[in-house]
Amino acid sequence: MPYVEINQVNHYYEWVGADAARDPVSSKPVMVFIHGWAGSARYWQSTAVAMSDRYDCLLYDMRGFGRSTIAPDQQAVVEARGYELDTYADDLAELLKALNLSQVSINAHSMGASVAVYFLNQYPQMVDRAILTCNGIFEYDKAAFEAFYKFGGYVVAFRPQWLATIPLAPRFFMARFLKRPIPKAEKVAFLEDFLAADYATALGTIFTSVSKKATEVMPAEFAKISTPTLLVAGEFDKITPADMGRTAADLNPKIEYALVKNTGHFPMLEDPATYLTYVNEFLA
Repeated sequence: MPYVEINQVNHYYEWVGADAARDPVSSKPVMVFIHGWAGSARYWQSTAVAMSDRYDCLLYDMRGFGRSTIAPDQQAVVEARGYELDTYADDLAELLKALNLSQVSINAHSMGASVAVYFLNQYPQMVDRAILTCNGIFEYDKAAFEAFYKFGGYVVAFRPQWLATIPLAPRFFMARFLKRPIPKAEKVAFLEDFLAADYATALGTIFTSVSKKATEVMPAEFAKISTPTLLVAGEFDKITPADMGRTAADLNPKIEYALVKNTGHFPMLEDPATYLTYVNEFLA
């Protein structure tokens, strides 16, 4: 499995549609996929395979998630950098530089899409097109946010590894995220990634991705995007409701909006045909 050291943390990455090292003279453009909170690049595999006839697809795990584990001697460095989403945008920039990629397209999901928004504004010269899946603008509600932090803290703290051995655990774990069923293997992978996520990273990114600061900063960040962008929402998404995506898209004429009917937080897995139709039309 290939790794590259980025900001003193080993980051896992892989290519779909290209060799492990990718031919530097490849004529195919590159599409980078960014996963969401406590997930990994694994859930982007099927989408990347479907797009690999036109793109060399780069999948990677953000630090502290998936296979980009944080070693004990790296914890201090990571904590010193913090868990603000723009630092993850910097990680992506360093990853692309390490792989000698000067310009890419991006497909990012959930928290990863917030990272992508920062990346689009900090490194606009490095992005040709962008797809933001299940993201948007939250309104600040002090009581609701504090309750979310308290609940999130419990969820992150209580993650016994034996949970993965219970037959129905993946199904119940994913129930809130989905409107339509997805393959069992995907549910199992989600639960495994959640249980494996670094504690400090998982907790820290809860506070940075859903925060008063984010509600103040993200509208301006969406409005500043200069890259042609598609924002895809799931009609019945309970994590990032579709209206929040519509609000974000309305801030900027560079952002197109697409609604995938009868899906939740993972439209690319719940209705891949419709999702890919929107994506392919946008990229065309």
